[in-house]
Amino acid sequence: MLKNTDPLLTGSLLRLLDEMGHGDVIGLVDRNFPAYRYSVPVIDLRGADTAAAARALLSVLPLDGFVEAPVQRMEIDDDPERITDATTALVAAAAGAGEGEIRVEPVARFDFYDLAEGAMAFVQTGETIPYSCYLLRKGVV
Repeated sequence: MLKNTDPLLTGSLLRLLDEMGHGDVIGLVDRNFPAYRYSVPVIDLRGADTAAAARALLSVLPLDGFVEAPVQRMEIDDDPERITDATTALVAAAAGAGEGEIRVEPVARFDFYDLAEGAMAFVQTGETIPYSCYLLRKGVV
């Protein structure tokens, strides 16, 4: 047990985050995302929503400051301007973790599935808001 560590950050998740290098990608996805199709580790946080999982992850995971958009999100029904409350919560979690204002790039649904091929792992939440799927690019500490 560690002090001052979010209880959602299990040992296996912390190890995974530690093993990621600069520029590596981890998916933070909702309960409907087909995470197991990608044959990479899936950390089950289905007891948490996007807001809680994002706060936990971003408390230890720096986002990549060398790219224009360190977070990509699944676009809602071909409407790149529309965002969910989960996206708003993720942006707030990033700001609360000292990341400042971050750019979240919308990606069409099927393109998102293709980009997800490059993820090292997925954190699958119990988020019930559809299209609450994100790819986070790790920065440097």
